[in-house]
Amino acid sequence: MDNISNTEKSQILIDALPYIQKYSDKIVVVKYGGNAMTNKELKDAVMTDIVLLSLVGIKVVLVHGGGPEINDMLKRLNIESRFINGLRYTDKDAIDVVKMVLAGKVNKELVQLLAQHGGSAVGLCGIDGKMLVAEKKLTDDGQDLGYVGEITEVNAKPILDALANGNVPVIATVATDDDGNTYNINADTAAARIAAELGAENLILMTDIAGLLRDKNDVNTLIPKVNVSEVPYLKMQGIVSGGMIPKIDCCVEAVRRGVRGAVIIDGRVPHSILIEILSNEGIGTQFV
Repeated sequence: MDNISNTEKSQILIDALPYIQKYSDKIVVVKYGGNAMTNKELKDAVMTDIVLLSLVGIKVVLVHGGGPEINDMLKRLNIESRFINGLRYTDKDAIDVVKMVLAGKVNKELVQLLAQHGGSAVGLCGIDGKMLVAEKKLTDDGQDLGYVGEITEVNAKPILDALANGNVPVIATVATDDDGNTYNINADTAAARIAAELGAENLILMTDIAGLLRDKNDVNTLIPKVNVSEVPYLKMQGIVSGGMIPKIDCCVEAVRRGVRGAVIIDGRVPHSILIEILSNEGIGTQFV
């Protein structure tokens, strides 16, 4: 910003004002993952964005995964990963590692990083206050995936308590059931269900792609806005396919459950959260 004049700086702030007013005292749920979680420059940009939004009165909830860190720890402990229909089977040893890495290492590092950027954060996981209650998830053909869960209930109180105290809730996506079992939960799915329970203004899924493309090999074919009723047609056309299907299904579910909008943004772009929230053009693909 050193090469921008004071007049230009003031204009940037004036342009952002309507969006600050729109989101003031509203909840925005950010699912944090992909390259933005491993690249230091991008990680710092995300933390700066979240702190800035919090300071202007926007209530940010950060939901995170940690797949690469889990894989690394499983390798170090010589716990072999096996997959059923492309989905990881999570046995008792593996779920202990998931809980340790997600709720312990990754979660607390993010809380610490937000503090270093001048924010105030509280680390939570789905087990705290029975925030996320789950049951065993099976594959489409009925096969057991071990301790992989499907959310049956969301208790928003621990999140709302953190927000009421001026903190950013940082949530690791492990859950529990009534028998005390721990389950690994897909972070996109968890973010969508949490956003719906909170009545969030927006759900932001950070990914390593520009958004939904008409031609997956051409970033110039980005579709900026999609009505959720169009999604089945886009699937039939093959525009929504492969790894995009579960992400877009999460956006659709969030909107149908009452979230005002859900957006898939490119986390490889520095400050992509600010561009999405505080500018006219936004970034990525929004589902309404």
